[in-house]
Amino acid sequence: MSTGKRSGKGVRKVLDAWAVVAWLKNEMPASERVQDALEDADEGQLELLINVVNLGEAFCVVAKASDLNTAIAFLADFKSLPVRVLPAPNRLVLAAASLKAQYPISYADAFALATAVRERGPLLTGDPDLRPLAQSGPATMEWIGR
Repeated sequence: MSTGKRSGKGVRKVLDAWAVVAWLKNEMPASERVQDALEDADEGQLELLINVVNLGEAFCVVAKASDLNTAIAFLADFKSLPVRVLPAPNRLVLAAASLKAQYPISYADAFALATAVRERGPLLTGDPDLRPLAQSGPATMEWIGR
């Protein structure tokens, strides 16, 4: 989808659906932390990423909270953000499935974790379901929730 500006510094961070939805709802402190990451990405200080599965999850949350047209508008607006949307190739699908088999997390959360592992960047999240993995999980997490 959106390519955004590419960071020359090699610093990457991965968004999950929880972070995107918190940003949309202006839930503090997460919204402010996501906004800071978006600004840093826009300035080329980091590369901000999201897996298409997690973007789809955010789309679904928006659609359920309001309606399909609002979700479609969200997706159109998201394309203008400095966030690179990553595909879900077979290798990532199997990595996510493996994480789902090992940990009590949702399949979408497994994609966020697998993406953070593959991209070697912290996962920006405040998802309470991921809290047990924040200290010793398969990926580094930057906790942006309460």
